[in-house]
Amino acid sequence: MDFFTQVFDNHILWISIFACFLAQFIKIFTGKERVVEFSRIFMSGGMPSSHSSFVTSLSTVMGIQKGFDSAEFVICVVFALIVMYDASGVRRAVGKQAAILNKIVEDLQNKKHIEHETLKELIGHTPKEVILGAILGIVVGAIMA
Repeated sequence: MDFFTQVFDNHILWISIFACFLAQFIKIFTGKERVVEFSRIFMSGGMPSSHSSFVTSLSTVMGIQKGFDSAEFVICVVFALIVMYDASGVRRAVGKQAAILNKIVEDLQNKKHIEHETLKELIGHTPKEVILGAILGIVVGAIMA
């Protein structure tokens, strides 16, 4: 079998893609204004999270097909947790920063006093933090394996 045939025959992939697109479709109806807004199907953010539905469907299917005690399921769950943490943590912080920057621009244009909440400015890691985290993970994995 060639590559494209294998990809198009991969039911796990298509179930996950369907879950992602279904979440995006539902967003059309769940905007803050409570009106049907078709443009929301192409936007990130909002209810429900297509990132979360994508990775949790993958994890669920892998658990059902390979077993909830399989290495494949564990890999998918770890991947899902990372994606969901990023979607709810880092991406949300960036969204708040964008909202404040937009307010600053609006206030500057209207010559208003600028008020905002203090945001967490450090949302990434230094190379040292990444290396030490990787070493810690290797050590813990080696000891507990």
